Amino acid sequence: MGLDESILEKESISNLYSLTMSVYLHDIPLSQAQARLREALQAAHLWRILGAEVIPLDENALGRVAAEPIWAEISSPHYHASAMDGFAVRAVDTVGAQPSAPVTLYTGPQAQYVDTGDPLPEWANAVIPIENVESLDENDRITTEIRKPKSIRIRASVAPWAHVRPLGEDIVATQLVLPAGHILRPADLGAIAAAGHQTIRVARKPKVAILPTGTELVPIGSKLKAGDILEYNSLVLAAQVKQMGGEPTRYSITEDNFDLICERVVEATQTHDLVLLNAGSSAGAEDFSSKVVEKLGTLLVHGVAVRPGHPVILGLIPSASPRKDVVPIVGVPGYPVSAALTIDIFVEPILARWLGRRPLELPTETATLTRKLVSPAGDDDFVRVVVGRVGGKLLAAPLSRGAGVITSLVQADGLALVPSGTQGIEAGEEIQVRLYRSKPDIDKTILAIGSHDLTLDLVAQFLAGHDRRLASANVGSQGGLVALRRGEAHLAGSHLLDPQDGSYNISYIRQYMPNIPVKVVALVGRDQGLIVRKGNPKGIKTLGDLTNPKVQFVNRQRGAGTRVLLDYHLNLMTISPDSIAGYHQEEYTHLGVAAAVASGRADCGLGVAAAAQALDLDFIPLFQERYDLVIPKEYAIGSLLTPLFDLLVDARFRESVSRLNGYDVSVMGNIILED
Repeated sequence: MGLDESILEKESISNLYSLTMSVYLHDIPLSQAQARLREALQAAHLWRILGAEVIPLDENALGRVAAEPIWAEISSPHYHASAMDGFAVRAVDTVGAQPSAPVTLYTGPQAQYVDTGDPLPEWANAVIPIENVESLDENDRITTEIRKPKSIRIRASVAPWAHVRPLGEDIVATQLVLPAGHILRPADLGAIAAAGHQTIRVARKPKVAILPTGTELVPIGSKLKAGDILEYNSLVLAAQVKQMGGEPTRYSITEDNFDLICERVVEATQTHDLVLLNAGSSAGAEDFSSKVVEKLGTLLVHGVAVRPGHPVILGLIPSASPRKDVVPIVGVPGYPVSAALTIDIFVEPILARWLGRRPLELPTETATLTRKLVSPAGDDDFVRVVVGRVGGKLLAAPLSRGAGVITSLVQADGLALVPSGTQGIEAGEEIQVRLYRSKPDIDKTILAIGSHDLTLDLVAQFLAGHDRRLASANVGSQGGLVALRRGEAHLAGSHLLDPQDGSYNISYIRQYMPNIPVKVVALVGRDQGLIVRKGNPKGIKTLGDLTNPKVQFVNRQRGAGTRVLLDYHLNLMTISPDSIAGYHQEEYTHLGVAAAVASGRADCGLGVAAAAQALDLDFIPLFQERYDLVIPKEYAIGSLLTPLFDLLVDARFRESVSRLNGYDVSVMGNIILED
């Protein structure tokens, strides 16, 4: 054979190999492969939460996904609790105590020892820390029986409710504790328990069968000989599935026998929601994966333009269980790095949908590449990197790229993507890195600072189902506007009444946010009035009744719109705040006011009707007002708040708000101001 003939023969073999590859590996773009799988699952009614179950509230609930919103059934604490070891007293009995003029209180009628966490006697409203008292015996001499004295001497007065954890300080009954779709953390379990729950309804864990195949595979711990390959892929895949919230089952190794593999796959569909068939799925004599899927069901994809992980197989096969029609199957490549990436790209989004949570997204940072990367132009090329910060610059150093180099999975700090159409990136250029290492994921958090309103809990719950999280802080309407001016929030809730013309918010926005373009959107109209105890035992009817010395009032904090509203009407009625007992006793939310009344700490307070309804209190309506969302224009036009604006025209959300007592949704979504 001459040289030319040899070259021709090699070219023919190469062309034949390429033709064979085209038969088996129809590489399609990653986005197209994902879309094809998603559409098939939607058509099979499998692109949704699989189901829910009720489990005990214990440590086994850690990492589970809440299947429904969790609302507080009780307040925490559910009684007035001492925050210190000391003596429970009436604050009024301590008035006038000074270092040079101490006051003596007698145990029993005037003072009672309490440990931290003990309930206060009904007559007490403050605690003096034990280190601030002198314990006396019957002869008024200092005694060593510091917890059982005849009397105590104090040299400073205490304010009402000092060193006391009042009822509802942490959690108020009926408030949202956690939204549906939330992955439960250790602290969450405590909060759920504190809110009065013993069980919790969580999404059912998807059951995933992992079937390793290959005659060359041997179990972990085997004595190896040449040609043997330790089967540890199923261990890694099972751990990934478990970390993602699934319930994996690792099957024993199946040799390269077509009928036996088909039998195992059918068996797996009886009790599992997803089958992962782990095998070498490149074109070759022992490639059974695609043929198994074609024989048993529908082959959706064989080959994806992604590196590593070309030979991915996606399909649907009939289920052997009467509970479902079909089961998705993923043919996972045999190389460890390719296998792990396949789970991240294709399996995690499925499990997220089945669990009712958001797909996991790694935080992304821009980093500078330390050396050149060369990539095939037609593939999305994923590169694992080590990341470090040097001289204030974030650097990314590529790791070994072999598909079988499992240590690259261990060493990697992040994953960089060289997108399809890019043949390489030079050293010193910037690249986007998805970080594996801890970094707060705040990209989809909407931060609201301002006035409290009960509808914000509903907003948070509805946004949780629209790929957004609402984090809110209650600082009052004026505080919210100041926060917006400082660039500390995306929006603020506000209901500030202008006493000059009776309008809401506009004049205050001009005052606190000069030269900052804003969009003001009405959220709700609501009733404000007096929250009183059930049956209204003090016979309170108007603000004028607050001057009754027997009526104990609880107020909102300075800067709150409710406080502004109160002061406006007190001024109109020429009522001095000093004539109101409890005017300077402050709460930061409407539910806080309601909790103070429900606990007996106050007889009444100004708030919204829904807060009274939440704690089964009576409500005396006095005023109607509008509660607005104030949003700087730069955030109003961004995509982050798009789901929020969609929410304001959502019929289900409007219906939920309208069920709250004293709320009017007719104004919801109206544009009040747009600069």
